[in-house]
Amino acid sequence: GDALAIIDELEGMSKQAILRSIDSFLVRIFIHLIKNQVEKRLTNSWVASISDSLLQIKKLNLKDIKTSYYIKEDEWQPYLEDALEEAIRPASIEVQGGKLRPSQLSQMIDRIEVINTAQELLGLTYFYKLRDLPNIIDEYLAKLPGGEDWFEGLY
Repeated sequence: GDALAIIDELEGMSKQAILRSIDSFLVRIFIHLIKNQVEKRLTNSWVASISDSLLQIKKLNLKDIKTSYYIKEDEWQPYLEDALEEAIRPASIEVQGGKLRPSQLSQMIDRIEVINTAQELLGLTYFYKLRDLPNIIDEYLAKLPGGEDWFEGLY
């Protein structure tokens, strides 16, 4: 029984580590989605960062046996709510050249909208292969404020 307990403990620890990594990528995604929502624009570097974060989450979220996920598609809400709050402070440094205090930025954010966007982006990770995801993500992001200009290279 001891060996099984140790295996359980190791799996529990690795799950915690994986969830922490996923969380840090969620925060990264939200920093860019907040900037996009407030500034109504999109840049190559934000898109690259969002896209990379989603690819990393896809890899992390798939369990070793490749048939199940640590976080199922309908279980993201609490993770997203926490990560969004965590993203506000770092985002405040970048939004509008850092002129807003975190509390000011916090009041400007449409939380429901930004969480829905993140949820839809994460949904893509369950349906597309890794190699196909970047183009699919680009097409999705092109629909965000300022996304069309970015997509057409006009930003």
